[in-house]
Amino acid sequence: MSHYDLYAIGNALVDSEYEVSDAQLQSMGVDKRHMTLIDTPRRAELLQHVKALTPRQTGGGSAGNTVVALAQLGGKAFYSCKVAHDSLGDFYVKDLQARGVETNLNHTRATDGQTGSCLVLVTPDAERSMCTFLGVSAELDDAALHPHNIVKSKIYYMEGYLAASPTGLKAALKGRQVAREAGVALALTLSDVSMIQFCKAGIDAMLGDGVDYLFCNQEEAQVWCGSQDLDVVKETLKKLAKMVCLTRGPEGSEIITAQDSWHVPAEKVKAIDTNGAGDMFAGAFLYAITRGYSPEQAANLGNHAAAAVVSQHGNRLTLGQLSTIKAYALPPLK
Repeated sequence: MSHYDLYAIGNALVDSEYEVSDAQLQSMGVDKRHMTLIDTPRRAELLQHVKALTPRQTGGGSAGNTVVALAQLGGKAFYSCKVAHDSLGDFYVKDLQARGVETNLNHTRATDGQTGSCLVLVTPDAERSMCTFLGVSAELDDAALHPHNIVKSKIYYMEGYLAASPTGLKAALKGRQVAREAGVALALTLSDVSMIQFCKAGIDAMLGDGVDYLFCNQEEAQVWCGSQDLDVVKETLKKLAKMVCLTRGPEGSEIITAQDSWHVPAEKVKAIDTNGAGDMFAGAFLYAITRGYSPEQAANLGNHAAAAVVSQHGNRLTLGQLSTIKAYALPPLK
């Protein structure tokens, strides 16, 4: 019997979210809507641009957001990642603990270096542009893995951002092998267009001979497939996974398998911040799937949870918000 619904590996990042104008974004030289890796000097430069602004600080990282969502909905999750012995690292560990997520960080933390952080710049059109300083997360390796917990999980989830880190990618692939040999389902998120453009070989390695669940948004899917035609995109993606979850913002989501596809409409909301929407969808979808709900029902929960995230500033929802969403988005199991 599985002990965890979801075991995930990814970059541990503390998000600092700022509201900026498009003009400010341009003056900072930031690529809109995408994630850009930055070094220490560039981070210092960007912080100078926003020093007069007050950020919202939360635990982050793509897979981190997903495991937190699943745990808050009532699932059981384990997260492998890396932080340093610094104030941001302490913040991150306490955040996971408060959200009910188990982690290797109780046993494994870097002795020096800085915890990873992400400047999330949100423009008035609700788009988020991310500048990520990986810090010690760039050194994430297989020491963070708990193989005995992977084999006790229903799903092993890999974050596509790890394709940018040789040691992180190696760790993700080692965990993938452990999961595959134990019959644990595999899940992957493409994460960001930048990963597809610059680190596609690493994502290909995580895909391997296919995964059970693949998560991506429409732009990522189109770039991956080299086509704007959604029919072409769907035909291409379904060869990569047993089930593809293609999120399309206000158009809802498409669930695609070799035999079937479902369009699940989105709740109509005014988006003010898209940070964390895809991560929230994945966490809610996997929570429902591991509870025995159908793909359509799981996508409906994911759509509603993602809609709530984009309707506010910040990448997380409260336990109360998710409890309310679960109550009206999912029918009682028979």
